[in-house]
Amino acid sequence: MSRPQPVERAPRRKRLEIVNAMLLLVVLINVLQLWLFTATVHAVLGGDAEPVWPAGLASLACLGLNLGLLWYLRRLDR
Repeated sequence: MSRPQPVERAPRRKRLEIVNAMLLLVVLINVLQLWLFTATVHAVLGGDAEPVWPAGLASLACLGLNLGLLWYLRRLDR
């Protein structure tokens, strides 16, 4: 089996731009999650428990996106 070719590291400035873009995405995802939590709590307190499971699944998707970005960041650092 052949070994995978090593990937050249991006220049420091380019990596910094990528990290800044990832940080912006993390902030946006977290704001979305906070809004989702607030809307869900508001609905539940209003007597409507229907959006709890879809909101929970959407929140798990946000978690998955954040974990994927973390994985990419660790891979970028190698």
